Amino acid sequence: MKRISIDPITRLEGHGKIEIFLDDQGNVANAYLVIPELRGFEQFCVGRPAEEMPRITTQICGVCPEAHHMASTKALDALYHVEPSSAVKKVREFFYSAFYVTDHTTHFYALGGPDFVVGPDAPAAERNILGVVRKVGIEVGKQVIDCRIRNHHIIEALGGRGVHPVAGLPGGWSQPITKEMQQEFAEIARQNVDFALFSLQLFEDIVLKNKAYVDMILSDTYTHRTYYMGTVDANNCVNFYDGMIRVVDPEGKGFVRYHPREYVTHVAEHVEPWTYLKFPYLRGVGWKGFVDGKESGIYCATPLSRLNAADGMATPRAQEAYEKMYETLGSKKRDGRYQPIHYRLATHWARLIELLYAAERMVELIHDPEITDPNLRTPVTSTPDEGVGCVEAPRGTLTHHYWTDEKGILTRVNLIVGTTNNYAPIAMSIRKAAQGLIKKGTAITEEILNRIEMAFRAYDPCMACATHALPGQMPLEVIIRDADYTIIDRVVREGR
Repeated sequence: MKRISIDPITRLEGHGKIEIFLDDQGNVANAYLVIPELRGFEQFCVGRPAEEMPRITTQICGVCPEAHHMASTKALDALYHVEPSSAVKKVREFFYSAFYVTDHTTHFYALGGPDFVVGPDAPAAERNILGVVRKVGIEVGKQVIDCRIRNHHIIEALGGRGVHPVAGLPGGWSQPITKEMQQEFAEIARQNVDFALFSLQLFEDIVLKNKAYVDMILSDTYTHRTYYMGTVDANNCVNFYDGMIRVVDPEGKGFVRYHPREYVTHVAEHVEPWTYLKFPYLRGVGWKGFVDGKESGIYCATPLSRLNAADGMATPRAQEAYEKMYETLGSKKRDGRYQPIHYRLATHWARLIELLYAAERMVELIHDPEITDPNLRTPVTSTPDEGVGCVEAPRGTLTHHYWTDEKGILTRVNLIVGTTNNYAPIAMSIRKAAQGLIKKGTAITEEILNRIEMAFRAYDPCMACATHALPGQMPLEVIIRDADYTIIDRVVREGR
C-alpha cells in the first residue's frame, strides 16, 4: 500500500498532517488528518484559582484569544452565580464583534481566500496574502490591513491588551466605553460595514462569476450531509455571544435546542488510536463512524453550520446576503426556513455574511444608550462550585466548563473548542476529497494535494486551540541572507 504525506498542512492555525493511503490499484483506500500533539490544557489549569482562567485560557491561541477569554468569563459568571447587567453584556458583545471582524477578515484574505482569488492550481509561492494583494491590487491590501488595525485598536482599548485580553470579570467588565470612545468606535463600526459589503462584492466578482469555481463548490467532492450546530437568539437568528444551542438535522428539521450548561446531555466525545484529538458527536444519535447522513451522530459547527442551524440573520443587510446565498445555491424553503446548504466550500461565503453581521451588530450596539454605562460590575456574593460558559468562536461552538472547591480552586476543567467539534467532518472531507481527486493513474501533483487541503481550509481549523504538545516543539529553519540574497547562515531546530 502506497502512502502519501502532506506534512505539514498549510494555511491554518497550529500543526497537523494528512496521511493518504493508496491501494494496489492506485485508488485512495483511506485518508487521515493526524494531530500528533497531546491536548492537555485542561490538566494544566487544575489547582489554579478560577478567577485566573480568563487570563490563562487566552494563552491557548494567539489567533482567537478573545473567544477563550469570553467563554471563560461567562463560565465564571455561572460559577459564581452572578448575572451581568445588560450594559455589561452589550460592552462584551461589542468587543467580541470587533474580534469577529478581524478574524473572518484574516481567514478570507490570508488563509482560505488565496485558493480562489489567486487560484487553486497557482504556484504555492503565490497562494498567500501577498498573492491576493497582487491579484486584487495594493489598495485592497491596504483596506485589509486597515480593517485589522482599527478593530484591534478596539480590542486593545476594551480588552486591556492587544493580543491576550484581561478585561473579563465574574459578572462584569473592567473597561467602560466613554463618550469619546463611543464616537470613535461608531466610525470604525461604519467602516466595517463598508468593508464587509466590499468583501462580499469581491467574492461575487471573483468566485461566483467564475463557472469553474462555482462547479467546484457544488461538486460532490466537497459535499457532506450532516447535522449542524450553532447559537441562536430568541428569534432563532445567529448570535455569537449568547443564546441557546440549536442543532438541525441534514434536512433542516430541528433536532434539539438546549442551554449551554446542558451540553453534556447532548454531546459526547469519541477517541481513535491514530490521533490525540477527540471526535464529538450527538448522544441522541450515537457514534456510527466517519459517515454522514441522518443516521450518523456527526455534526458540524462552522459559519455555514451556524447559518444552517438558524432561521436567518438578526441584521438587515446580513439577512439580504443570507437569502442571496441560499437562493443562489439552490436551497428551497420548508416550513418557512431554508433547507441546509451542504457544500462545504460555501463556508467561505457564509464567513463573509457573518463578517457583515458582526459589523452591523457593532453599529447597533455602539449607538445603544446603555453602552456608555460606567457601572460594569455586579458584586460576587455566592460560593463558587460549577459553571459553563459558551460563545460561538469563529471556528465553532466553544464551551468552557469549570468545577471548583468552596475556595474557588479548580478541581476539574473541560473545554470543547470550535475545531474539536469539527474534527470528524474535517476527517471525512479530507478522505472524500482525496478519493474524488486521486484515481488509478492520477499523477500526484502539488496542485492535486492543494485541492485536498482545501477540504480542511473551509473549516478554518485552529489546531493551536484544539491541541497542545506536552512535551514538544515546532520544527524550525531560519535562513539568513545578505543584501545580495546569498545564504550566509542556516539554523535548524528539529521538531519532536
